[in-house]
Amino acid sequence: VFVGMMHRPDELRAFLDYHDALMERESGLSKAEREMIVVATSAANDCLYCVVAHGAILRIRAKDDQIADRIAANWRTAPVTERQRAMLGFAVKLGRTPEDVTDGDLDELRSHGFSDDDIWDIGSIAALFALSNRLAHLMDLQPNDEFFTMGRFPRG
Repeated sequence: VFVGMMHRPDELRAFLDYHDALMERESGLSKAEREMIVVATSAANDCLYCVVAHGAILRIRAKDDQIADRIAANWRTAPVTERQRAMLGFAVKLGRTPEDVTDGDLDELRSHGFSDDDIWDIGSIAALFALSNRLAHLMDLQPNDEFFTMGRFPRG
């Protein structure tokens, strides 16, 4: 996505700044959990590029060579905690049917220990990657070959 936006440097800079503010800072969400959100919502948006690219990052951050594939295939049955499943369910719901999000959804997240700041982060990551997914579709981006194997095999 970054390369595709190079012809719009102001937009690229804003995108990267927001991306880094959400994905790299310390918060109640681990970096692996943030990547879980990206993979689940990107799969819901049929964005192969983002699923594969962020799947590679997730495998590395989670130190699990199968987690990204399992979340992309079906986050509901993936081997994640109930807390993470609630997080992914909310992120996907916000991305697919935002009009259906209710206070009950927020209360459900709070019951799993998410703070209001955490909930904001979940929603913001889902929203940013909804934009990223659509731009990847617009540019017909295809994953780099190395993304398919990153985090799967021991480094030799």
